[in-house]
Amino acid sequence: MSCFLSFCVFPPFANSPSFLRPHLFFRSALQEQSLPWVEKYRPSQLSELVAHQEIISIITKLIDTDRLPHLLLYGPPGTGKTSTVIAAAKKMYGEKKYRGMTLELNASDDRGINVVRNQIKEFAGTRQLFSSGIKLVVLDEADAMTNDAQFALRRIIEKHTKTTRFILICNYVSKIIPALQSRCTRFRFAPLMKEQIRDRLTEISQKENCKIDAAGLEAILDLSNGDMRRVLNLLQASSMAYENLGEDEIYLTSGAPLPGDIKTLSEILWTKGFNESFDHAKSLSKLKGYAVSDILTSVSKIVVEMDLPEDVLGEVVDGLSQVEHRVAFATDDDIQIAGMVAVFTKARGMMTPKK
Repeated sequence: MSCFLSFCVFPPFANSPSFLRPHLFFRSALQEQSLPWVEKYRPSQLSELVAHQEIISIITKLIDTDRLPHLLLYGPPGTGKTSTVIAAAKKMYGEKKYRGMTLELNASDDRGINVVRNQIKEFAGTRQLFSSGIKLVVLDEADAMTNDAQFALRRIIEKHTKTTRFILICNYVSKIIPALQSRCTRFRFAPLMKEQIRDRLTEISQKENCKIDAAGLEAILDLSNGDMRRVLNLLQASSMAYENLGEDEIYLTSGAPLPGDIKTLSEILWTKGFNESFDHAKSLSKLKGYAVSDILTSVSKIVVEMDLPEDVLGEVVDGLSQVEHRVAFATDDDIQIAGMVAVFTKARGMMTPKK
């Protein structure tokens, strides 16, 4: 009887691997399946990163030689800054131990001076039991920190340099005070090139059984602007909305204007009168739901690629930039569409030979 009770209370598979415990195995599988693809396919090792090999090799060498300085990683979003830091922390401490030796804060949420004085100072000033080596303090979106918090952080960095390394991640390095910049080794993460994204995009689409053709892949690459996070989010959203992914499906999911619509609009702007051009551009905004800012961006890309006289090109680009500036301040869409048409009307007048 006692043996039976002990078997019920302490089953023999209590300490067994997860594949021998079905409830834990299926729960972990479901959790992984429900993850956003951005997190599901986030690189866990420095060798898995697809770009910035020069930066990765330098950071790897600094870690291997125990000479890691304070770091400042900056650049556009989705270029691998946070993934690089997480992979570096795992390389330093291991997959399980790195969380105890690393303090990760998003400075856009915790950006006041109290966070610097309390959380960061307390973590940097305490020692971990049964652990040796330096600790990491990772401040993501550090450009959102107040100036007071940045000045307070400067003193903490100086005081705890022997035991702690600070890694600042931001999009705009100009918003980091010079006193912090001078204490860090800076690395700029440029937007990813299409060639660097294409292989990773193809690999993930195959793993997720996405039926996407070559035109759909190119559409995602064109819309990504070098942002890997945007690539994966767009691929996941498109695969949930459509079974077969082509160029039109990708653009419809993203909400960006279809290339065919923009090409037709561009031809009308250069060849038709003011009223017809205005009506066509307005119909794209009202009937198809295109944002005026997206229309301006797409039209400007076509204009820059055209073989226009320099004075005409300068006039059009300057005019479109002014219209886009006014759109950013939530002005009336119809008036700004008329302003866009007026820019092309004036440019056509400049190209007409004077008698």
